[in-house]
Amino acid sequence: MTETKSPAAQDETSPRDDEPKPGAEVSFPYDRMTVEQFRNRFPRARWNDVRKAWFVPGRTASRRIGRWLAELEAEADAHADAKGRDAFAFDPIDSPYLELGKASFRIRTPYSKTVVDELREVPFSRWDGDLRIWHVPFRSYEELRRRWPEIETAARRNEPEERRRRADERKGTEREMRSRLRAAERKRRRYPLPAEDLPPTGRPVATSYGIVVFTEITGELVDPALVADFYPGVTEDYLWGYWRVPTFDELVRTWPAKTPPRRDAEWWQPTIEELRPARRAARSREARKQAKTP
Repeated sequence: MTETKSPAAQDETSPRDDEPKPGAEVSFPYDRMTVEQFRNRFPRARWNDVRKAWFVPGRTASRRIGRWLAELEAEADAHADAKGRDAFAFDPIDSPYLELGKASFRIRTPYSKTVVDELREVPFSRWDGDLRIWHVPFRSYEELRRRWPEIETAARRNEPEERRRRADERKGTEREMRSRLRAAERKRRRYPLPAEDLPPTGRPVATSYGIVVFTEITGELVDPALVADFYPGVTEDYLWGYWRVPTFDELVRTWPAKTPPRRDAEWWQPTIEELRPARRAARSREARKQAKTP
């Protein structure tokens, strides 16, 4: 952070460059009350108008500044939490999926990717793997309330009874048959690629299946008549590429694209918006594997 304004009565002297003294610098946005608290806490501090920072002398200055900043942050968090709790008391979320804890909101829902994605966007939310609940601090109530309708709708859709009801409705229908065929096709881990625009192998790229790593492009031609239902627009000029799921390390090392892909692209360099959820999923996937390893 940088100080945007200095107080009128400040002392602008600072240690001379040719006579270095032990100490540390700190800068923060100008606020009269904050500056007063700072001067009371560090009476020997001096403002350096060239560097736009406060200089606190002493060999332990850095540690003392760190403690002061942590105290400020704790005070701000406590104030924000109090405001969030008051907002909940005035306009509460009435839902079986949310309960009020001592230090935060506690959210427990059936698994839903939509719920996970929405809660991850709520500031300071965290997943408790032992209790299998989400914790959301009171200070994040406004954002949680804004996202709650979608969270609750997705949670209700994923209740076991509701999922069974939808499954029963699909039994024996054409929709169920097409869904099974699509699932079987995906399990083959192949993807049609235009012969004149083949992706690199061995590194993550984005496709309609998500981010994958192509391991082999054999030159085998695609028969459009057999796969037209799964890959509309495929012609005889397409080749099969075989893929695998990327690892977390591979996704971390992948540099995001600066521009969005073309509308007709079959594969493309993933954007940061695509990489973030893919990295989270890969990290969770690898953590589950490690947990199962004896």
